[in-house]
Amino acid sequence: MGKNYFFTSESVCAGHPDKICDSISDAILDEVLKQDKFGRVAVETLAGFNMVVIAGEVTTKVKLDYKKIARERIRELGYTHPSFNFSDKSLIQVFIHEQSPEIAKGVKPEGAGDQGMMFGFACRETESYMPLPITLAHGLSEKLDAVKKDLLYLLPDGKTQATVEYKNGRPYKVSHVVVAVPHDKKVKLSEVAEDIYKKVVTEILGEYGFKISKKELIVNGTGVWHNPGPASDSGLTGRKIVVDTYGGYSRVGGGAFSGKDPTKVDRSGAYAARFIAKNIVAEKLADKAEVRLAYFIGAKKPLMQDVETFGTAKKSDAVIKSFMSKILDTSVAGIIDGLSLRRPIYLKTSTYGHFGREIFPWEKIKSNIPNAS
Repeated sequence: MGKNYFFTSESVCAGHPDKICDSISDAILDEVLKQDKFGRVAVETLAGFNMVVIAGEVTTKVKLDYKKIARERIRELGYTHPSFNFSDKSLIQVFIHEQSPEIAKGVKPEGAGDQGMMFGFACRETESYMPLPITLAHGLSEKLDAVKKDLLYLLPDGKTQATVEYKNGRPYKVSHVVVAVPHDKKVKLSEVAEDIYKKVVTEILGEYGFKISKKELIVNGTGVWHNPGPASDSGLTGRKIVVDTYGGYSRVGGGAFSGKDPTKVDRSGAYAARFIAKNIVAEKLADKAEVRLAYFIGAKKPLMQDVETFGTAKKSDAVIKSFMSKILDTSVAGIIDGLSLRRPIYLKTSTYGHFGREIFPWEKIKSNIPNAS
């Protein structure tokens, strides 16, 4: 990228159709791990007009009520009104079977559950070591969901977008914010826009020292949105992979995260790569770091482990790679044990991104690493 440029990232609210599906899939995973930490899960959810389909593989000693889990999530996300044509009373179909024995053959001896490449990124633009555009977009979505408790005319679902202007490679200003949110027909769009500006945009941008004018805020680009959720736009697990990661600012791997247990390196490998990248930057070995991993199905260790620092390294490649090898064992077993991933911690990842929040173990900064400097 040049020295002066614009970059835009988007996020979505918890009630977005794709996030409903991510939420159901991760709720199923958490329910398995609560009772069987070695359970294996690969679940996809589809949501549409008055229907939900849950399919995939679950290998566990636990007996689950998949429909009950799904209905609870749909209800908690605010889809309880029949006029939405999607609610906790919608038809739910379940097509779950055990993991393929051909895949299980590689997983049982602590091998990777699939092939693929994973990327992890960190930079100094925010205190969370995340790029500013996706950080703002997630903050806007989370705040938009929070104000729905007071602004009762706002309905489930929603999307946000933040455009940041960079000068000399650094964030300079926020040029535009876009918010899309469904609302009661009785409320004028002008009132919605005013409330969003005051209660969402001004507050979140202010936390990072930015502000925009009302003219730089776009709310509901077509001017009309009254029907939320899967009845208007179907949802699918894993379709928001760019939202889930770095907002397009960095590379993303070939696989989505939600609904997959940690033997699936699509998920655990991406978490490991983020953990390493964040610690490289936090240790001041570089201002930016992108860690790259790759595995084949059944592999106990990665085929590739490398890092790109985009010319920002403060130490030699040898020092940085030595640090990488010390901070985390990137074998499949090493990642799972090192980050304590066999726990029911995944439902919270299904909204507002998988990275940048201290509640997750892959976001911890590890101190006292030998020869870090």
